[in-house]
Amino acid sequence: MIDRLKQTVSSKLIKTELLRGGKLGKHVPLTVPFTRDRLRSMLGKRGMVYVKPDSGSQGIGIMRVERTPNSLYRYQIGTERHEFGSYEEMYRSMRRWTIQRRHLIQQGVRVLRHEGRPFDFRIMTQKNAAGRWIDTGIAGRVAHPGKIVSNGSQGGTIYEAGRLLRPAAGRTGTARIIGRMRRLALLAAGRFGREYPAMNELGIDIAVDRRLKPWILEVNTRPDPCPFAKLEDRTAIRRIVRYGRRYGRRYCLRCGKAKSGT
Repeated sequence: MIDRLKQTVSSKLIKTELLRGGKLGKHVPLTVPFTRDRLRSMLGKRGMVYVKPDSGSQGIGIMRVERTPNSLYRYQIGTERHEFGSYEEMYRSMRRWTIQRRHLIQQGVRVLRHEGRPFDFRIMTQKNAAGRWIDTGIAGRVAHPGKIVSNGSQGGTIYEAGRLLRPAAGRTGTARIIGRMRRLALLAAGRFGREYPAMNELGIDIAVDRRLKPWILEVNTRPDPCPFAKLEDRTAIRRIVRYGRRYGRRYCLRCGKAKSGT
């Protein structure tokens, strides 16, 4: 049974299930509990997946897993990269990371890159005084060199969203994609708000693939506003802090590990 008074939800699987179906479902990667057979099957069908803890934050413990065209298997966690001649060898190695707690397998999305590094976007959604969800900011996050996750806490670099999209989408396409991502974020917030009316804020992570389709990677129910503190334009972070103050949230904005893009 759903606890409608909850303000945070830790399980990524529960949060993903909330987004399935309707318009949102087309933008949510297939996500299933981790097992040996499911991992083998999804690699066979898709070639690349992500394996992540069901609960956790800051991109800690996420693995990118691939089957290469010449039937080698490899995975990366943090900056560690491992390659194997067989699936069973790889699976045995991965078990040291997955045996302690529940993990999920998420369909791999081949995202756009900036200077060879993958990037995605954090969209902040918050309730206004009337109880309506609005988006209060969007920031682009580029992964630290050699890493697979874009989190600022892992050394990611924060950019204005349009700067990252324009090389692939052009000026008109960039405006269209940003508008689409904002609408998806508000649709997702509406779903969460109906199930958990006590929630006041969500940080929604969206990536754009090479065909310029946006994908909702994750919904954070206690989002860190640090990416917005790294933007040169301070409008979003001021807005976020102002809205957060209304419902009693105080943010730590000492964001040492994330970098500001130039």
